[in-house]
Amino acid sequence: MAEHVEHPAYPVGLRLAGRRVVVLGGGTVAQRRLPALIAAGADVTLISPSATPSVEAMAETGEITWVRRRYEDGDLAGAWYALVATTDPAANAAASAEAERARVWCVRSDDADAATAWTPATGRGDGVTVAVLTGHDPRRSAAVRDAILEGLRDGSLAAPAQRARTPFVALVGGGPGDPDLITVRGRRLLAEADVVIADRLGPRDLLDELPPHVEVIDAAKIPYGRFMAQEAINNALIEHAKAGKSVVRLKGGDPFVFGRGMEEAQALAAEGIACTVVPGISSSISVPGAAGIPVTHRGVAHEFTVVSGHVAPDDPRSLVDWASLAKLTGTLVILMGVDKIGKIAEALVAHGKAPDTPLALVQEGTTATQRRVDATLATVADVVKAEEVRPPAVIVIGPVVAEGPGKRTR
Repeated sequence: MAEHVEHPAYPVGLRLAGRRVVVLGGGTVAQRRLPALIAAGADVTLISPSATPSVEAMAETGEITWVRRRYEDGDLAGAWYALVATTDPAANAAASAEAERARVWCVRSDDADAATAWTPATGRGDGVTVAVLTGHDPRRSAAVRDAILEGLRDGSLAAPAQRARTPFVALVGGGPGDPDLITVRGRRLLAEADVVIADRLGPRDLLDELPPHVEVIDAAKIPYGRFMAQEAINNALIEHAKAGKSVVRLKGGDPFVFGRGMEEAQALAAEGIACTVVPGISSSISVPGAAGIPVTHRGVAHEFTVVSGHVAPDDPRSLVDWASLAKLTGTLVILMGVDKIGKIAEALVAHGKAPDTPLALVQEGTTATQRRVDATLATVADVVKAEEVRPPAVIVIGPVVAEGPGKRTR
């Protein structure tokens, strides 16, 4: 008797745009698989008497065609690919047999051995599709896929493009400080950069991971000469971009939340240089969250307002309507306001905010040195001095401060 040989699957990428694909069964398997088929441009027909709410929504929006009945012989006519995922074993077997007769590649969710095709663990990033098959071990397939994608995204897996790469300029929001909180796209662009112009408040640990050839420029140390600080930064971006370099402007938080990112984008545009803006996680919501403070909470705060505190309320340069803010019942988040918090508190109380309104200052949020100091509007000026609170710190004012489980220092 001949020994059975386990042949590996032959990997191939199906181009299904505009081609008929039939999915049998509207349950969780279909819910997981349908988005990729839709993204591939397939003409998807779902045949099932019922469907999950998510699958039903795909039909309602016209992304798929839903035939509300059980499978019938002939349903696979004209199909290029079929996904059989009903809860009826007899129907699954019959559909599989039809697919075999019609030479339609068929995936079986209930019996991989009876299928003529297997669905790999698939992921996409930076123009690369990763598909992994490990036979009958889907969890291992997913783990291998995830490891490859993570390596490509963070630059730890070297896979340089062989074709000429087009230089770029990107304004990247690095998040609140923890290097793990930069976006996947931001980290990938950072790994591809020739020049990185970094802010003091950006995720500094990421700079240590850059290859030796990358030029790292501390924005705070750019020679200003006859220029103001921001003008000098703009000029550095323009200079390196015109030299054909891939440039990343690494900023703390989000580039457009008190980050002067628009000024940099406008300066580049004036020179005919396009730039990509990569949003970042703003410290205005992430730092309170890391300290156990929700900026909104059911029954407590239905809105939150973020303002800059870098100028005092009585400063003629201030654009903030403190009188209106004092009347709001939600959460007030103040950035860059540690040294002005005494005057800010006075202004809020003078315009009607209760002196005992709870307040928290979260210093160096999301980093290893994060600490939270609690006070009230009436006591904050003294507390900041006594606790020696220093920037960077996010200030949260409102009843939500008392809701979270965060550790407090008074």
